[in-house]
Amino acid sequence: MKLLVTGGAGYIGSVVARMLLDNGHDVTVLDDLRTGHRAALAPEATHVDLPIHEAAQVLTPDAGFDGVLHFAALIAAGESMVRPELYWRNNTVGSLALIDAVRAAGVPRLVFSSTAAVYGNPLELPIPETAVKAPTNTYGATKLAVDMALTSEAIGHDLAAVSLRYFNVAGAYLRGDLAIGERHDPETHLIPIALEVAAGRRDKLQIFGDDYPTVDGTCVRDYIHVVDLARAHLLALTAAVPGRHRIYNLGNGNGFTNRQVVEVVREVTGEPVPVETAPRREGDPAELVASSALAREELGWVPEKPTLHDMVGDAWAFYRTHILEQR
Repeated sequence: MKLLVTGGAGYIGSVVARMLLDNGHDVTVLDDLRTGHRAALAPEATHVDLPIHEAAQVLTPDAGFDGVLHFAALIAAGESMVRPELYWRNNTVGSLALIDAVRAAGVPRLVFSSTAAVYGNPLELPIPETAVKAPTNTYGATKLAVDMALTSEAIGHDLAAVSLRYFNVAGAYLRGDLAIGERHDPETHLIPIALEVAAGRRDKLQIFGDDYPTVDGTCVRDYIHVVDLARAHLLALTAAVPGRHRIYNLGNGNGFTNRQVVEVVREVTGEPVPVETAPRREGDPAELVASSALAREELGWVPEKPTLHDMVGDAWAFYRTHILEQR
């Protein structure tokens, strides 16, 4: 298939683009490199340096695209609470512009990078796709708005749409000399920050809140390996059905507290990783753990790298060889 990958220079988008190419697809990456990295671009892909709002310049009626995989979004939940206008403009308005371009060009299918943040503080665990949607931060709200738009688009214009609601993504794509991992700037995710501390690039790790109703007072999150996540996108492309918007949670179904994650980082790296407790961040739910039963049943998706040690180990291998050695 001829596919457009928006945000294909970012962490997840670049891994998916690489796997699509490995599976014989023709890939065009649309990424203005605002938060993406040129080093993450697959050299075999065509790169178009444009913001998501201008996707119609690429998705023309005669371009012949068979599908779009949409990753172009701002993702920092904390920042979304203090600069909400950026998130509404990029994540929601930009996505609506993309959907308009998809419709005008007659592209039949779209796979959307959604998030578990749409559920907010869940009323049931593990969280099914039918759970109440009540995001506690602007980031989650912007993604939920796009999910709702895709449902309408599928019904009104026969689009084959799939939303994949990620839980916490970690790890790296490693194949021979090729390695793709997290390079956020600034970094906001727990595992890569803990690795920076282990590598001596930071003095300590901040854990936000230790008074949540969890086993050790810190937030609980469900982690999924980026390679397992990427495989789900390839499955979703072929499972998309015209006129339907299918939604799947992607996680392992196991929750780990922030302190448990830090302990695994210490085990993998052999470093002490000093920790400092900071106040809670506004909008952080206490616990997010997925039910991915629907993805297993309908997509045939099963995680192949399910352990936190797998994820931290691959992330550490990427960090040592592609971050530390390049500084």
